[in-house]
This record gives sequence, structure tokens and C-alpha cells, in this order.
Amino acid sequence: MTSAPALKFENVSVRYPGRVPLALASVSLQARSGMITAVVGPNGSGKSSLIRALLRRVPLQQGTIRIGDRTLEAIVPREFARLAAVVPQREEPAQPLRVSEFVALGRHARRSAFGAMGVSDRRAVDAAMQRAGVQDTAHRRTDELSGGEWQRVRIARALAQETSVLVLDEPTAFLDIAHEMSVFELLDALARDGQTVLLVSHQLNLVARFASHIVLLHEGHVAASGTADDVMRGEILERVYDWPLVVTRDPAVGAPALLPLRGRGVRATSSSASTRSAPEPR
Repeated sequence: MTSAPALKFENVSVRYPGRVPLALASVSLQARSGMITAVVGPNGSGKSSLIRALLRRVPLQQGTIRIGDRTLEAIVPREFARLAAVVPQREEPAQPLRVSEFVALGRHARRSAFGAMGVSDRRAVDAAMQRAGVQDTAHRRTDELSGGEWQRVRIARALAQETSVLVLDEPTAFLDIAHEMSVFELLDALARDGQTVLLVSHQLNLVARFASHIVLLHEGHVAASGTADDVMRGEILERVYDWPLVVTRDPAVGAPALLPLRGRGVRATSSSASTRSAPEPR
């Protein structure tokens, strides 16, 4: 199997019009083939700005974004859609569509300008819906879906693009525990199949279970990066999230797990505990 191209952000800085602070300040990260790379951090840390920069919705003040060896500037939008599928944090279709029609939008970049859906397109749509677990919703309208169903339908549309790079901004928002786990299991399977997966998420404990590489952002800067053990450290997370916490161990898999403590009033007594890990699971 040919390796999927890496997605690279090299010294990327972004500033929104009318705002003095940089939303991103010289941020570098690389999402590689065959693994989940997760970007985490508190609200306003710059996570979604990475996605907006990738989608060219905000200009770069400095730096370069690459897919493989090619810069983003050298890739026209139609070709970009053949290389990378992006599931943004928020979107609503202009008008309700049947789910199968919405997922079929993912085939647009692989068809001629006025081309009808071919056999390969229909197969790709069916396969994407099957893999995302939404095949039973094919004939329903998008405005009839629950929040969890809608999230998985959006992922199905991205899978229908048949790209080697998949980028998702908070894909488990509004999902219950079972559907959160099913999404992470799906992304893990896609990465194991060789896809490049970049995930933006608030779910640190799930990220610690599934991601091979984690990038922690704070106020537009990279505060820490590496494995879950490198990043999920009490002294780092308590400073970044500005809340007392303890880092313990997930009893199921042994991954680091964040446990927030109650109230700022206990901060002085908890800060020393936050750097200690609980005993390893037996």
C-alpha cells in the first residue's frame, strides 16, 4: 500500500482582522500516514484556526501548509478535495437533502463539471455510509437526523471523497458515549489502513487512548507535543487549562487520564497532587 501524504503546518501564524494577538504563532506540526494526530487545547487556543487556515478561510501571516511535498498555495480547490477531506465543526446544508444525496456531495471533485453519478460513485457512497454506520438513514432527510446521526453522516460524506488525508474538527460534539467511541474506533481503523488522520478535539481522555501523537495548543502556541505520556502531565495541563486536576491512568487500557478537581478553592492543596500519577492498573 502506498503511504498517504503527510499534512504539515510549518511555522504557521494567523491573525484575524481587527485583532492584535495572533490566533496562531509559529505553529508547527505534522500528521503522518497510519496514525491519528490530535490537536487539543482550551477554548481560544487556536485549534479551529488551524482548520480555517487549511481551508483558506483565513490568510497566513507567515509559514507554509503542505500536503506531501506540495504547498497549499500550489493546490487548486478541486484538487485539494481529492487529496484531503475536511469535516468542519459546524455546517448546515442550505436546504434539507436526503442523506444519500448529502453523502454523494463528497463525490463532486471526482466527477466532471456536469457529470452524473456513475457506478463507482454510487459504490463509494454506499461504502462510506456503511463504514460510518449510517446506511439505515439513506432515505431520511438531513433535518430529520439526531445530532449524533448528523455527525456520522458528515463523516460519511468525507469518506465518500476517497482521500488519503482526513481532517476533523470536533467530530464527536453532541455524541453520546457509545457514538463517541464508535467514531474514535472508526478513525483508528482508517489510520491503521494507512490514512493520514488529523483530529481536533476537546476529549483529552479519548485522545489519549487513540492518538499516536498529540499537540497541545495554548494561546496560539504549541505548549507541548508528543505521545500521550509526554503531553498528559499534570503540571502542563493544569497550567494550560487553568484548573486544578490530577492525571491518573485509564484502568481499561493504561493510558493517561485527566481528572478535573472541584473548584478553584482546592487549587493550592491539589497542585502538588496534579503532578503525581495514580498507581498503574493491575
